Formats: sequence, structure tokens, C-alpha cells
Amino acid sequence: MTAPTGRPVEGGPTTRPSRPVRPFRPVRPRQRVPLVLLVPALLGLALLVLPLAGLLGRAPWSTLPQRLAEPGLLAALWLSLRTATLATVLCLLLGVPLAWLLARVSFPGRRLVRALVTVPLVLPPVVGGVALLLVFGRRGLVGEWLDATFGVTLPFTTTGVVLAEAFVAMPFLVIAVEGALRGADQRYEEAAATLGAGRWVTFTRVTLPLVAPGLAAGAVLCWARALGEFGATITFAGNFPGRTQTMPLAVYLALETDLEAAIVLSLVLLVVSVGILVALRDRWLAAP
Repeated sequence: MTAPTGRPVEGGPTTRPSRPVRPFRPVRPRQRVPLVLLVPALLGLALLVLPLAGLLGRAPWSTLPQRLAEPGLLAALWLSLRTATLATVLCLLLGVPLAWLLARVSFPGRRLVRALVTVPLVLPPVVGGVALLLVFGRRGLVGEWLDATFGVTLPFTTTGVVLAEAFVAMPFLVIAVEGALRGADQRYEEAAATLGAGRWVTFTRVTLPLVAPGLAAGAVLCWARALGEFGATITFAGNFPGRTQTMPLAVYLALETDLEAAIVLSLVLLVVSVGILVALRDRWLAAP
């Protein structure tokens, strides 16, 4: 009970706080999947899943710990992790400014530059390796000058592996960061500029935090692409154990001599790929 003034009367029933009202969500009716779409969808799913199931089914689980401890596998794994990380760092140093240029600066030929940036996505990796040889080889456009001036030779070296991986992986970073920059609110940058912040301070303190999710996603994709690179690496850097033999190259070599070793190496790369998908799940794979 309450008094005429609206205050509760002593001894009267207490009022319970009202529960928050949940937003109304319309119930979507269940749609019947047409058979003409269901069958090819299941076939497409089988095409993607069955090879992975076959890999898991043929894996030598009983001898897996011993094979994972083999020196050749560990050397290839360590080299792959090291070169993929270095290639990602190189892509960050060069790709982030390039993405900012494409997203924020209007200049003649910007569409052409964007198209050239995405060429490695559709270019066969072997062709990319041949192109790298023609530029950075001992008789290449830049490689001959590097060899004559500094005595630096890039092909068939670990540095060549990093360069080949960066060539094929950088477009993933540039596309992700450019998309994040285009979607960021530029009013924060304008406010920082009006408060006296310089361009570098605005870029490092405002722009980069705004695009941090896109930058992280692009870096992860770039690292994963570099880790799985094969064609450009074997063409430009060769397949020398301990120096240029990465995990994909070790899988290719093991297929000719030891199938179980190739399966173990493939399992390691599969685990890494699944880890990448789990890391990006909240950003790209979450249901709307």
C-alpha cells in the first residue's frame, strides 16, 4: 500500500523492481530446403571435409610422438615459424603504409595500384617465384646490383624464403587494413589534428587503435599464408634442408619417400590452420 503522496506505507507490501524488458526478436520461420540445393550443398561439404577426414584416418597415431620429435621435422617446423614471422613483420612495415595510402589518399592510378597489389592473390605461386628470380636473381634487375655492390645474394637462402613468403602474403594484410581504414570514423583523427597532434602522433595514437582488429586479422592471415607458401618458395629459394626447406616443402619431399611422415607434417599444418580459424571466428565466422 502507498500513501496519497506516493510513498510506501510502513508495514505494507514492498514493491519489486521491474525486470528489464528484453528486446523483441522476431521468430524466423523455418524454411524448407529445396532438394535441388540440398544435394549439391552436401556434395560440396563432402568435397571439403572428406580429404581432411582421410588425413585424420590415415595418420600414424601410435608413432605420432616419435615422429614429431624427429630432427628433420623440427628443423622444418622451426624454419617455417621463423620465416613466416619475419615475412609478417616485413609485410607490416611495408603493407600498412601502403594500405593507408590506398585508403586515404586520392592520386592518379590508384585503381591500377590496388589491382597490382592484389595480383599475387591470383598469380600462380610458381610464376611469382620466377618473377622474383628475374628481379632478385644474380642476373636480375635488382639482384645483379646487390651482388656487385654489397655481395648480397637472395636466391636459395633463408632471406629468399622470407622474401617469397612476403610477396604472396602481403595482399592479405593490405586488403584487410585498407578495409578497416575505410570503415573507421575519420572524425577522431580530425579531432586529434585540431588539438595539435601531428600526423605521426595521430597515426600511431588514433588511427592504429581504430583499425587494430582489422590489422590483427590481416596479420594473422598474412602469417598463415606465409606459413603455407610452397610454389614461390621452391622456385626462388629452393629446397635445402635446414636452410630453405619449410613445412610445405618437407611434405612434398616426404611424399616420395615416407608417406606417414608426409601425413604427420600435414597434420601439423592442419592444426595451425584450424587455430587460425578459431582465432578469427569472432570476427568473420560469427552468426549474425
